[in-house]
Amino acid sequence: MRTAAYVYSGWHPIPERDRSFHPGFTEWELVRNCRPRFDGHAQPRTPLLGEYDDRDPDQLGRRMHLAHRHGVDAFVFGVFWCRGKRVFEDGLDQGFLGGPAGADLPFACMWANRMPRRVLPVRRADAPVLDPRRAVPSDIDDFVAFVAMLAERYFYRDNYVTVGGRSYLSIFDSTFFVKELGQEGARDAIEAARRWLADHGHRDVHLAAIEPSEEVLPTVRDIGFDSVTHYVLLPDWRGPFEQDFREYAALRAAQWPSFASASGLPYMPAVSPGWDASPRGADFGRTRPDKYPWSPVVTGEHPELFAEALRRACAFRSPIACDDPLVLIASLNEWSEGHYLEPDERFGYSWLQAVQAAV
Repeated sequence: MRTAAYVYSGWHPIPERDRSFHPGFTEWELVRNCRPRFDGHAQPRTPLLGEYDDRDPDQLGRRMHLAHRHGVDAFVFGVFWCRGKRVFEDGLDQGFLGGPAGADLPFACMWANRMPRRVLPVRRADAPVLDPRRAVPSDIDDFVAFVAMLAERYFYRDNYVTVGGRSYLSIFDSTFFVKELGQEGARDAIEAARRWLADHGHRDVHLAAIEPSEEVLPTVRDIGFDSVTHYVLLPDWRGPFEQDFREYAALRAAQWPSFASASGLPYMPAVSPGWDASPRGADFGRTRPDKYPWSPVVTGEHPELFAEALRRACAFRSPIACDDPLVLIASLNEWSEGHYLEPDERFGYSWLQAVQAAV
């Protein structure tokens, strides 16, 4: 089993956020300014190695090499694409591929089929969790163009991650993708992308569906996906506000076989060291809204418990097998949602040491 940590490449300013907030805005402001909102709330989360601009190959490379030395085998970068428009690409293209880390560390791509939030921290309780302006429309031609861009920029590289000899690619919101195109349209888009790859001398893709809904899960095999996985599979989004890490990590692990059985595809387990998106939501006190980014919060997280969860994932064997599968970790650096492996002032290097102990 290889471990692969997701990488959020949103730690540098972009023009879209400059216009929405102020010049130079990054989510470090949210992370830095978050305060405890209930007894025992572990906020703010402070990076031990300091805040950084992920366009800087030295800064990002240092953190990625550190993770790799502690047992993270590969890194899955979120790629934001909407009909040819990209954001946050400099974290991947400059910060990673522009330095020594990009020459040798294994990496792959996840289509982050969302546009970044325009209002942070979120202050309107009446606003929808997914603002229509954040939706990423697509069609067959657009999906082929997206896969072609990935192939020409990334898939051909010697250190691009493969599963069963095929380039690994995942879709963050697979449910949105399938529902927007329809089952037939999604199937046609995937088939067309595979034809383009073959016609242009590229490897085929291993396409992973991230968190398909109960309705979509039984259809993903017929549509053309090759496996199922998750991004963060830890809290119960409809459960209580405070959720204990040990309890919910065990609960989620017990569900892993069902995702394979329901989809007819291999399931690649996903684990996370925690969850707390409080920095992304304004403080409403006890009247907080019962939805993202305010609820829920995972409490009781600890590196030893994370190591236990990761050991379970590394020992898991999907009822439907896959050659050379991955264990997905969310994430290397999603500080504003409270799941990261990078050293913090609370536990030091223990999150990374937990990976090392588990694998």
